[in-house]
Amino acid sequence: MASAAASISRSLRRSRRGGDHLRLLLLARGFVTAECHRPVVLHKRGSDILHDPWFNRGTAFSMTERDRLGLRGLLPPNVVSSQQQIDRFMLDLKRLQKYARDGPSDTYPLAKWRILNRLHDRNETMYYKVLIDNIEEHAPIVYTPTVGLVCQNYSGLFRRPRGMYFSTEDRGEMMSMVYNWPADQVDMIVVTDGSRILGLGDLGVHGIGIAIGKLDLYVAAAGINPQRVLPVMIDVGTNNEKLLKDPLYLGLQEHRLEGEEYVAIIDEFMEAVFARWPNVIVQFEDFQSKWAFRLLQRYRKTYRMFNDDVQGTAGVAIAGLLGAVRAQGRPMLDFPKQKIVVAGAGSAGIGVVNAASRTMARMLGNNEVAFESARSQFWIVDAHGLITEERTNIDPDARPFARRKSELGHQGLNEGASLIEVVKKVKPDVILGLSAVGGLFSKEVLEALKDSSSSRPAVFAMSNPTKNAECTPLEAFSVLGEKIIFASGSPFSDVDLGNGKIGHSNQGNNMYLFPGIGLGTLLSGARIISDGMLQAAAERLASYMKDEEVLQGVVYPPISRIRDITKEVAAAVVKEAVAEDLAEGYRDMDARELARLSEEETVDYVQQNMWSPVYPTIVYKKD
Repeated sequence: MASAAASISRSLRRSRRGGDHLRLLLLARGFVTAECHRPVVLHKRGSDILHDPWFNRGTAFSMTERDRLGLRGLLPPNVVSSQQQIDRFMLDLKRLQKYARDGPSDTYPLAKWRILNRLHDRNETMYYKVLIDNIEEHAPIVYTPTVGLVCQNYSGLFRRPRGMYFSTEDRGEMMSMVYNWPADQVDMIVVTDGSRILGLGDLGVHGIGIAIGKLDLYVAAAGINPQRVLPVMIDVGTNNEKLLKDPLYLGLQEHRLEGEEYVAIIDEFMEAVFARWPNVIVQFEDFQSKWAFRLLQRYRKTYRMFNDDVQGTAGVAIAGLLGAVRAQGRPMLDFPKQKIVVAGAGSAGIGVVNAASRTMARMLGNNEVAFESARSQFWIVDAHGLITEERTNIDPDARPFARRKSELGHQGLNEGASLIEVVKKVKPDVILGLSAVGGLFSKEVLEALKDSSSSRPAVFAMSNPTKNAECTPLEAFSVLGEKIIFASGSPFSDVDLGNGKIGHSNQGNNMYLFPGIGLGTLLSGARIISDGMLQAAAERLASYMKDEEVLQGVVYPPISRIRDITKEVAAAVVKEAVAEDLAEGYRDMDARELARLSEEETVDYVQQNMWSPVYPTIVYKKD
């Protein structure tokens, strides 16, 4: 079959008939390379397969397969379909989640996570089928906000190892350690050092929960093959005194490594994983601010990597900000006119401001004057108030956006001005919260926004998890009325405004972008992940919503569309990688063929290479 497809491919290349031949080429290749139809060769039989969640399908093994794989007699005799398995599981899930709590502190979402995790432990294909088919219901369980609870309780929840752990005890050994991972090919790694998990602070080794949750979404949303993802925890200690004293804590009970010793650990890890898997993509997740930017700048020109907190959060925020401009009935090109007050100067806040200012500057001509004009549209407020050039010991990453002394007089502001003062004086179009301080957008702050110069101001309370949101949609709509755009990082319900009107609660979740960025990078074979690729992803998300939806105040699509969104975002990333001459191709689709694909064909190409949760054909072969 493969040789026949290769012959078709060569003939089609010779024919050079434009778009039609490329479409046929995709179809020919898709017949043998679609991720869900690739046969699997195993060197194990019998109970070894049943204990392997990658390949176990339980009672769905046919009698022929049971004979071929040495399973006859190891399973009940009735063969059931995969759908029957799922129906039975969903029935049990609804029945058991009420009773699966381990004590009064265990919430229903955490109980639900336990049940889903047990399925993940025994049958990965079925787990991802359940997740994909019920993504709106289950994304908040495997990702934010429930993943925050998981990370806080991970030592007690730990049952079966998932992912890899590198620590300060492993210095000098990481190059050999990576070969302990059973997969010969890894496409996607999510790595954390546990130093700043969501808005929950330093959780040490418990941070592995966020890496696992993110990769679940890479599989569910982007169709990355689950056998080719790897969650990683780099344990360099913790400064969380509670964990240091907890006898059940599973990580190193010593204070965090700092300085050049810390950087050397991360360097060794990066060298090791790229030595074994040269084409892997590494997503950095929940590193504290002082390391997030430094490590991003250190590696981004050398390795295929990005930082989701800095770049993914920024992209999702930009898409929402562009949507807010559209919701005012204005073109996205009016974005550079928006006045934006940002609460929070950590890695997420500064990442958003950097990316948004670049977007504005590009719209204004991408020159020095454009960048200066873009810079002037932001007012950054941290725990010490408005950041100005008079601030002592100013964070170098925030310095370019510090308000100039010459600007402060006519604005009636000064160094350290409170958030309320800034909102009153600036009259912004947007207040953007990335502070991790729950309730920061108080009634007084929201009242101050009533004087906004915008006909439809936007309130973006983007901090995670839910308890850290700067305000709730109910609070925002109650104070400001229906003529606002509201977005948050965690999920909230829409608000009934009465008279048949709905206040839409948009969830600006990073899951709209990071799966597509990873998939697009993989399928383009891009050498690095450029600012242009990230920008293309954000702009595609911003344009995804129809005009009539945006005018109703809906700036982000429903999570139920996540695979379609990811497909579109990934295609935009592929096209941009080709345009920037960064693409090197993927499998047998080289860079020249990628360049000849139309936008529609690029979307088809992406879809052909997305894994779906279908039980594969298993072939047994002796070692």
